Amino acid sequence: MSIREEYEELEIKLLHPRAAKSRFTRGRARPEEPCSVRTAFQRDRDRIIHSKAFRRLMHKTQVFLAPSGDHYRTRLTHTLEVAQISRTIARALRLNEDLTEAIALGHDLGHTPFGHAGEEALDAVLKEVGFKPGFSHVRQSLRIVDRLEKNGRGLNLTWEVRDGIAHHSKGLEGEILSRQPSTLEGQVVRISDVIAYVNHDLDDSIRAGLLMKIPEKFLRGIGSTHAKRINNLVLNVIEATVREDYTRISINPDMYSLLLELRDFLKEKVYFHPLKAREFEKAKGIVRQLFLFFMEDCEGKRTYCPQYIKEGEEPLAQRIADFISGATDRFALYLYNKFFVPRPWEVF
Repeated sequence: MSIREEYEELEIKLLHPRAAKSRFTRGRARPEEPCSVRTAFQRDRDRIIHSKAFRRLMHKTQVFLAPSGDHYRTRLTHTLEVAQISRTIARALRLNEDLTEAIALGHDLGHTPFGHAGEEALDAVLKEVGFKPGFSHVRQSLRIVDRLEKNGRGLNLTWEVRDGIAHHSKGLEGEILSRQPSTLEGQVVRISDVIAYVNHDLDDSIRAGLLMKIPEKFLRGIGSTHAKRINNLVLNVIEATVREDYTRISINPDMYSLLLELRDFLKEKVYFHPLKAREFEKAKGIVRQLFLFFMEDCEGKRTYCPQYIKEGEEPLAQRIADFISGATDRFALYLYNKFFVPRPWEVF
């Protein structure tokens, strides 16, 4: 019996009956020989960590564009915080921690530069040029793991990880407990994503001076410190899920209401703050102008197109969107300066 098979046996013995077991995965789009050491979900986690898209998250905006301080969250640190919270919940509930971690690490791979501002701009300009699907970071995350990584071969992830990625997003308005992933592990990531971002966005907003104080009802109802808020929310999810006999990942109704109120509070005071909105409009302009620049160049002189945009049978708009959405904040700024900002004349 291989190390992987021994571990699969342990999963069956130790995990909750409703946990996903790697031995019984619904498989991959392209069948592969199993690893002798790692389970299918462990293998997926490793593939995501070693992907280029995962590394690029380090230089992509979470909430604050190119902050001057060293302690603001990026899309990568957000992803790691989601993974940590998800693993804690999964371990306590005896769910498959490896599957939970793989989904958490892959859930935001498709985000554009400049966070949701970049996503909105890319979606709008794609629809403007007649590309009806527009852009969604969720669809792009799946596109990355299915097609774009490994020079077009994709990562060939398991069905369970792809399902978790596909159903993680809620936006700023969506119900957290609706449109649930098929596995309990995917549901853990969906709620952990919200727990992570409302807490770290609150923390970063105070650091940035956008918030001077937290309303008393959140301090009393969720917790008086960053650590206590996360701990209380995590414990609440664990207790509510056990109480509902693992029919779904849940949360106490009172705490759920407070969590939604906190998200609405951040939306009003932080996400749409006039100072932030002004900078995000600039970021949207950069994404839009880069897209239109490449469309014009690729359809005309092709001065820069061969260097940056991959050839292929897919629509040009899709290939340009793949390139721009994959750019980090600083690379998008570099391209914008290269194409749109005049350089001082040099005499040689």
